[in-house]
Amino acid sequence: MTGSFWWDLVIGVAVALLVTWIVLVVVLALLRPRGGLLREAMRILPDVLRLIRRLAADKTLPAGVRVRLGFLLAYLALPFDLIPDFIPVLGYADDAIVVTLVLRSVVRRAGIDAVQAHWPGSDAGFEALRRLTGLNGSTGPRH
Repeated sequence: MTGSFWWDLVIGVAVALLVTWIVLVVVLALLRPRGGLLREAMRILPDVLRLIRRLAADKTLPAGVRVRLGFLLAYLALPFDLIPDFIPVLGYADDAIVVTLVLRSVVRRAGIDAVQAHWPGSDAGFEALRRLTGLNGSTGPRH
């Protein structure tokens, strides 16, 4: 392309990162909670953060679940967002969407009962969490 290996490499990496970021934005837009669930996710966020910390510290949960939760805590601690706040809807909601996706995975692997045992909030908040994770019935852990 440019005749220089290094410039071609830099341009290739930049294009790959841009394409990856665009795919991430599209995936998050498609998977975002619908019909007021995003607003509920924002409302219960403080309880969800305490829940994540408690679940990550629970040695009885599978290691894969705790690793996912550890990565989620690291993501939330980042001082920048993967999706800038100036992007409508997703800009402010990306953290809630990522938390929702990880919690869906955790609930499906560890079971809703394990999550309920660590839930620090109200019963109404837990019902909102169940709606967000897409599990309205009591589901045990998968093996």
